[in-house]
Amino acid sequence: MLTIYGVYRSRASRNIWLANELGLPFKHVPVMQLYRLKEPFPADVVHTKSPEFLAVNPNGHIPSIDDDGVVLHESLAINLYLAKKYGGPLAPADLAEDGQMAMWSLWAAAEVEPHSINIVYHRVSNAGRPMDPAIADAAVEALRGPFAVLDKAVAGGFVLGGRFTVADINVAEVVRYAQAAPELFEGAPCVKAWLAACQARPAFRKMWAERDKEPA
Repeated sequence: MLTIYGVYRSRASRNIWLANELGLPFKHVPVMQLYRLKEPFPADVVHTKSPEFLAVNPNGHIPSIDDDGVVLHESLAINLYLAKKYGGPLAPADLAEDGQMAMWSLWAAAEVEPHSINIVYHRVSNAGRPMDPAIADAAVEALRGPFAVLDKAVAGGFVLGGRFTVADINVAEVVRYAQAAPELFEGAPCVKAWLAACQARPAFRKMWAERDKEPA
């Protein structure tokens, strides 16, 4: 059976969304980010530096998975693996799509996430640290170019292949961090419509409902 390590309020949400799309049963092991806990750490909470989790992922980051003995880290890579293993329309149809899905996932991680995460940290939450509006504003400006690129790509409704795939999940979950900057989406109407459609999917809504049950 697939085991997913990580709380819903983490990048594990990407893997849980995909598992929901695939109808894939999984065991969920909540692992909390250490920075979200206050000392003394509760004895009954497994966190990213707990010995039992470090035995799974010595990097001490979530998410991780154990898929019948295949242990993987890095949320976007996990999704690419799961989509290819379990097949269906979310998976690449051929080698070209496989490369494109990897390309878009790496693009999201390199071009979008370093900036979109700063919008979350400095417009929404910064784990108790002071927020800096200037950092958020700089992130918005840095994302205008990538959003223009994505706007053209999703004009047909999907990232690639004319259908919803794992690439849409991977990119959408990174772009989600920028939703506290509505001005970005007003300037990229195709991105706005595409993200709304992704987040309207029942598998996403199921994941989000469980996420809302977790403490912020």
